[in-house]
Amino acid sequence: MHALRYPRPSTTRTSRRRRRHPTGLGLLALAALLVPACSAQGASTAAGSTSTATAEAVLTPLPKATPSALAPYYTQRLSWRDCGVPGFQCTTMKVPLDYAKPKDGDVRLAVARKKATGPGKRIGSLLVNPGGPGGSAIGYLQQYAGVGYPAPVRARYDMVAVDPRGVARSEPVECLDGPKMDAYTQTDVTPDDQREKTGLVDAYKTFAEGCGADAPALLRHVSTVEAARDMDILRALLGDEKLHYVGASYGTFLGATYAGLYPQRVGRLVLDGAMDPSLSARRMNLDQTKGFETAFQSFAKDCVRQSDCPLGGRGTTPAQVGRNLKAFFGRLDARPVPTGDADGRKLGEALATTGVIAAMYDESAWGELREALTAAMKRDDGSGLLALSDSYYERDPDGRYSNLMFANAAVNCLDLPPSFDTPDQVARAVPSFEEASPVFGEGLAWSSLNCAYWPVAPTGEPHRIEAKGAAPIVVVGTTRDPATPYRWAQSLAGQLDSGRLLTYEGDGHTAYGRGSSCIDTAIDTYLLRGTPPAKGKRCT
Repeated sequence: MHALRYPRPSTTRTSRRRRRHPTGLGLLALAALLVPACSAQGASTAAGSTSTATAEAVLTPLPKATPSALAPYYTQRLSWRDCGVPGFQCTTMKVPLDYAKPKDGDVRLAVARKKATGPGKRIGSLLVNPGGPGGSAIGYLQQYAGVGYPAPVRARYDMVAVDPRGVARSEPVECLDGPKMDAYTQTDVTPDDQREKTGLVDAYKTFAEGCGADAPALLRHVSTVEAARDMDILRALLGDEKLHYVGASYGTFLGATYAGLYPQRVGRLVLDGAMDPSLSARRMNLDQTKGFETAFQSFAKDCVRQSDCPLGGRGTTPAQVGRNLKAFFGRLDARPVPTGDADGRKLGEALATTGVIAAMYDESAWGELREALTAAMKRDDGSGLLALSDSYYERDPDGRYSNLMFANAAVNCLDLPPSFDTPDQVARAVPSFEEASPVFGEGLAWSSLNCAYWPVAPTGEPHRIEAKGAAPIVVVGTTRDPATPYRWAQSLAGQLDSGRLLTYEGDGHTAYGRGSSCIDTAIDTYLLRGTPPAKGKRCT
């Protein structure tokens, strides 16, 4: 389904209403066409987990002692060098391709850091991950966390990031070139007849075949469990006894998985915009569809209060706003509008839907969305919605796509069995998705089919993460979060033996560093002093 990546906050601590709309790295990668359910990696045999394929399965901790076969990885030396970005250093580390067979080859992971600036005693290293899966942690570190996190946090921690296996600088998975991705992102995900259903299935198969041809061995070993084990090697190489970590969106699942595998090594963990690993892919897809409807309802109520809302005026109900937008999508399905794109792309239903959903992640984008919709609906100018869609897909002006969408599918399709196996299953489920979201439901149901054609069998299953014996773990949930519904944060905090739920009552995806002084103070206090928020703490 939707990639779950942190929208980069403004580096100024202003109100949520005033913060600047993020672009590029800052946008979450939705990829309504290509991304399956947000990942909830089941526990593999190599991770020492149970084998029961039910939501009651529990991720079992690994033995405290490091296996002798992994000793060479835990004792390698890191050679730091200048990154070309002032203040940052970079290196590479080796991890086993297959933890069950560590002699079968290595994967080289890219790592970056910015050393603690002082004053104050250094606490240790603080790993950050912006989510995805597929978001570049190094890009996030260099563009935001290493310069935009609160100065007291940067003073006392070495800020560190590692791009997970298959992502960005760490042996990235590649699937399609730019022109083929352009065609892929424009594929109709609301098929009206058998011909369009066949075209959608063919697009999924072409994408999967491209990924499988690129890195067949690596594609079997990009799971969240393996990425979490990689983080433990990095922890050791950095000289830290405990892992301190801030993960957002999918990064919460990566961090929670680490806690489940190594509860005794948990330091100060912040999981912001939390996922629920106990859910099946289909349930996650349906929950997220409801989440986007919740966000759209907030947008609709705000839109009709503005003088430039093209979907209705004062007194127009959110339901009617939704029907107006759905009708606009229908017109685009029949007649795409020009965009002025150098590669000749027009704005059809697929790209327009991506652009609208992209703006649901951050309420500061609502003004931009109104302008883009007005241009497309009243002037046949689709450039604004195309720009939102391109930022979401991480497509640059030269037509090149980042590795984000490829890595996203690779991890997700390995982490959970697919939501649906056949088009007929999707067709039967469409009414339930449309009930969850009249505007987006049909497209999100069909978007959940792509993992059915993945060239590698899934290794994960739904499971609970308890991390018994771990130090307090802060789980952050936003009440109207579109991508990671609030109930997921409630569930994860309840599963974790030491989970402490921190609630933000508001809109948008994730909460830390995005304008709430209450949230920021609570998390900063935890990171600097180790004191978690009070039980039941809520912020606005």
